Amino acid sequence: MSSREIPGQLITERDPAAATTEAAERIATALIEALATRGRATLALSGGNTPRAAYATLARRAGVDWSRVDVYWVDERAVPPDDDRSNYRWAKATLLDAAPIAPEHVHRMPADAPDLESAARSYEKVVREGVPVDVDGVSAFDVMVLGVGDDGHTASLFPGDRTIDVTDRSVIAVGAQRGLEARLTFTRTVIQHARVVLVLVVGAHKRAALARAWSREGDIHETPSRLVRDCKGQVLWIADEPAAATA
Repeated sequence: MSSREIPGQLITERDPAAATTEAAERIATALIEALATRGRATLALSGGNTPRAAYATLARRAGVDWSRVDVYWVDERAVPPDDDRSNYRWAKATLLDAAPIAPEHVHRMPADAPDLESAARSYEKVVREGVPVDVDGVSAFDVMVLGVGDDGHTASLFPGDRTIDVTDRSVIAVGAQRGLEARLTFTRTVIQHARVVLVLVVGAHKRAALARAWSREGDIHETPSRLVRDCKGQVLWIADEPAAATA
């Protein structure tokens, strides 16, 4: 019996370009379905290098009525919004400046605020007021884009950090640690209640992290991306062949 148990659907593409194109198509399809069902749609974006091409392709995708889509962020570094390390900065360059998304529908995480705890509470309020709740009373995003770090983290929930245990909040502050900037991040609670969770992973250097995320056994504190195993909605893993070739 294989030690691998993929939580959700795995879509494997030959290379990063094909994977990011597929990711853009899947995001667009989910948004269109949400618009048809509920009249509006909510999209939560992650940062990193991998999704940039997907966002650029998504901006060119016909059929998404961006006037009825609200955009949020899964996590953000405590840097100004024009900093090269800012997730907002790259989403703006690839998606927001290219798609017809009204500024009032863009909800930037204020991680550059001097008081991160207050900023987390403020963004929780923004999410609570803008994202409809599900039967459990949790804000349920229509589409949430995630990645997996080389160390197995997802969002800004890192191995060895007890933030993975927070379940009574939707947004929390993460202090600077191990050379990483302080951040704001969604908690596992709001991630696990998204209607569609799309995890985009490319490159052979992600293979070991995916193997831990997909293993039948493991510790969520060592591999926080294992939280996806308890998602209530649809989970789509989109990976290129080098990343998906786990044992």
